[in-house]
Amino acid sequence: MWTQPSRCSLTSLRSSILAYEQENGRTYHAMSAGKYLFPNDDAEIERLDLQHHIFKLMLDGRLCACPKNEGAKRVLDLGAGTGIWCIDYADEHPEAEVIGVDLSPIQPGLVPPNCSFEMDDLEKEWTWSKDFDFMISRIPNGCFSDPPGLVEKAFNQLEPGGYLEIQDMACPIGCDDGTLHPDSPLWIWVTTLMQAMEAAGRPPTVAQQWKTILEEAGFVDVVETVHKWPINPWPRDPKYKTLGRWSLLNTDQLLEPAILAPVTRFLGWKPEEAKVLAAKARAVLKDVRVHAYWPM
Repeated sequence: MWTQPSRCSLTSLRSSILAYEQENGRTYHAMSAGKYLFPNDDAEIERLDLQHHIFKLMLDGRLCACPKNEGAKRVLDLGAGTGIWCIDYADEHPEAEVIGVDLSPIQPGLVPPNCSFEMDDLEKEWTWSKDFDFMISRIPNGCFSDPPGLVEKAFNQLEPGGYLEIQDMACPIGCDDGTLHPDSPLWIWVTTLMQAMEAAGRPPTVAQQWKTILEEAGFVDVVETVHKWPINPWPRDPKYKTLGRWSLLNTDQLLEPAILAPVTRFLGWKPEEAKVLAAKARAVLKDVRVHAYWPM
């Protein structure tokens, strides 16, 4: 037996999802409020779309690294954000059904007919009745309190022979030649963010553990590939210099919003203190004498 929700109840549900949390001049998701520590406002939407471009540069125009860049039939994006990956994949593969899931309804209304979005909390019970043959998650580092539990759910919802691809950013920031000093504001920014994420119950070093987590969940033939996103255009190699230019724009827009909620909510900082640290880190970020990079 079932009943169709009334228009009033649907309107109420939509209103509650759109009733974003307002904090320190930024907005945050309303569903399962407080779980995801990054904002969901226009500035962050713009940054996420920029970040998507950097991923495509890294992968030489591909949307994923696994064989499911072709041939997927039913695709799930775990934490779809603005939906740009789903839309691009659906455009390239009209034969595939592409579903994106996120806590925030920030995806566009005009999407390919084979693409759809659902608002849900992936840390709760999954209710899809039909399995998927490809799942992807971009930068889930710090997003989930139980990464092994998430992977176990994905494993159980994948068809035999299906793929799960995780494209993540590892913390802390990398530097191979000592040009990023321990007393650098950028290093302090990174380690402070990691401390806050740990206090929030969102492990900040899970990117280094994904291979083990996947294998322990039952995945086989697990491949781990490490890329580098230079923090600015310091490399001589043309590809990495281009990556560095785009990465600089991305991280520049990331410095303040990434740290603002974590340190004010969990470390007792004042918003002004977080903004000052972000500003100091920004000066280091733009210094091409600092040969640092994000391990991806």
